[in-house]
Amino acid sequence: MSSLASDTPSLDASEQTEWILPAAPFALPAGSTAIVYCEGLFGEQDGKTANGLVRHSKKYEILSVIDSLRAGVDAGEFLDGTANDIPVLASLAESISHAGRVPDYLICGLAPADGLLSNQQRVVLLDGIARGMHIINGLHEFLNDDAEFEAAAVIAGVTITDVRRPKAKRDLHLFSGRIFDVTCPRIAILGTDGAIGKRTTATLLVQALNACGIKAVMVGTGQTTLIQGGKYGVALDALVPQFCSGEVEHQVVAAFEGEDPDVIVVEGQGALSHPAYLTSAHILRGSRPAGVIVQHAPKRTVLGDFPMMPMPTAASEIALIEAFADTRVIGVTINHEEMTDDELSNAISEHHSQLGLPVTDPLTRPASDLVDMVLTAFPALAVVADTTTLV
Repeated sequence: MSSLASDTPSLDASEQTEWILPAAPFALPAGSTAIVYCEGLFGEQDGKTANGLVRHSKKYEILSVIDSLRAGVDAGEFLDGTANDIPVLASLAESISHAGRVPDYLICGLAPADGLLSNQQRVVLLDGIARGMHIINGLHEFLNDDAEFEAAAVIAGVTITDVRRPKAKRDLHLFSGRIFDVTCPRIAILGTDGAIGKRTTATLLVQALNACGIKAVMVGTGQTTLIQGGKYGVALDALVPQFCSGEVEHQVVAAFEGEDPDVIVVEGQGALSHPAYLTSAHILRGSRPAGVIVQHAPKRTVLGDFPMMPMPTAASEIALIEAFADTRVIGVTINHEEMTDDELSNAISEHHSQLGLPVTDPLTRPASDLVDMVLTAFPALAVVADTTTLV
């Protein structure tokens, strides 16, 4: 796992002002230290929230990850082969002992397809509450609606934040057409499956573009990006479908008006071809991207959490995306799960040859490859780029 790992991103006057504001971040008590709970799933597809927080977190200082099956390893070393001094520990008690005090937050780093807690997982989160930790929950199961959790939080004097809880319907947005006022390029990071690395690729692309002088802003579409501290975003899969494309549009417009970026990168969800997830369609409709990057895992043979369904190819997903939306795929990014470095190099070469597109692995290949992918598709951005800052 450590060498090449999976991750595996109409208006009246009163409404016009509200349109330019970013998504209101959930209110947080003082302090930002956190333990991430991911028992049995760290580094796996259903541990993607924990994986993402170990790699990138603006909002919280991640002190440790709880997973007894992987206890004793460095989280960064385990995921990507580079140590980051975040240990994986066996229990909540051990994590608190390692921290030297009770941290501020216990974050549920699990992301199962059904979005529900098991009885064992409930016990750990309730233990965190009893010890005085605030809970950050990204699941579809809202813990503030659970009488046991609500009572425990009141007794302990802590908060529970259900990140996926949508705004009231009166505060949601239908598609309005304001996306046509956004003049900078939008690039959507889509993929051939869920939990395949789209958010990680989007994050790395934004970092690489900003590092070379191209002002890039990310719009998140899932709970993990919001927990990481993304300024613009919405947990799209928690919304009534009628508002999904409008909420994506709303966040893209807010990012454009709030930041004046050179480019906006939109995190994808699921896959357009996926039988269970429809969010890619809303992302394409709401953000109307000028370009799409497709994330693919060549060694994955069936869909994660849906083993009865074979994986699509990168080529078939590209054809579907370009048939569905008025856009073009500008490159492919490879998820190297279960691959040696030689196999990865061969996959990059083969996909480039077969598709005629730039191909790279964002985690193991130079950041300049991602930037070159964008500059090839949008050469006007080269005016502000300084690629000498990248390696």
